[in-house]
Amino acid sequence: MEKGNHTSVSEFLLLGFSSWPGQQALLFALFLCLYLTGLLGNLLILLAIASDHLLHTPMYFFLANLSLVDLCLSSTTVPRMLLNIQTEAQSISYPACLAQMYFCMMFANMDNFLLTVMAYDRYVAICHPLHYSTIMTQRLCAFLVAVPWVIATLNPLLHTLLMARLNFCSDNVIHHFFCDINSLLPLSCSDTSLNQLMVLAVVGLVFVVPSGCILASYTRIISAVMKVPSTQGKLKAFSTCGSHLALVILFYGAIAGVYLSPSSNHSTEKDSAAAVIFMVVAPVLNPFIYSLRNNDLKGALKKALHLSQIFS
Repeated sequence: MEKGNHTSVSEFLLLGFSSWPGQQALLFALFLCLYLTGLLGNLLILLAIASDHLLHTPMYFFLANLSLVDLCLSSTTVPRMLLNIQTEAQSISYPACLAQMYFCMMFANMDNFLLTVMAYDRYVAICHPLHYSTIMTQRLCAFLVAVPWVIATLNPLLHTLLMARLNFCSDNVIHHFFCDINSLLPLSCSDTSLNQLMVLAVVGLVFVVPSGCILASYTRIISAVMKVPSTQGKLKAFSTCGSHLALVILFYGAIAGVYLSPSSNHSTEKDSAAAVIFMVVAPVLNPFIYSLRNNDLKGALKKALHLSQIFS
């Protein structure tokens, strides 16, 4: 078939979780609850950090960016999925599908970079506490956020432009709840070898390198914590680091299962479950992991809510 830069398919069908016809109401309630919980939790973190000048530090600056990205990540997929479940209208236009793919990749990439930056920030704070203020300057913090935003914006743009050059002739059924690149490529009637190569190369680089940096940071952190003489201090540090590491392992494990595993290991159910973990579950867990044990953040939130009640 002749290749071109047009498509005969004007829309795709997102089947999502339609293979579970008897559980649609339960799925709707579950995902709505998860989405609203993540939305509220991340908004409260942003409110607390913005309202208290004592929290205008590198750690909370990165946390605020993470909360904003988590809000956007879940909002690119969950509202559409809820609408599809409720109305049973599964269609999505071709341009909207490409747009959703772009923003999903962008915010997932940014989430990945911010987890790496936050691991580095904790490494400096724990392993070099006396030099923390001189290392983590405002200029460096801005750089550590600005550069990832540039990469996170350009990387999915490359994949989207490569996707736009493909032809989609007849098959328009996506066995997923959002327009994922791995679900779109098999539907094309054009040669997708370049697209698949870029997925392996770029996605591998974007996620393998940061995960290695996170592993190195936490290895140094654990080594430093082991030298703490106080048993209580060790337990507190391990408790905090352990929850952070659990989230990182969950996030990277899910992404590796979708994008870095052999195609023979893929299935609709596995890919959907993994995507739910890093797109829906992780944004809900982040506020709890990074704030529930943080007295400064909880205190700032109480003050902010109290002030909002006074002026309401």
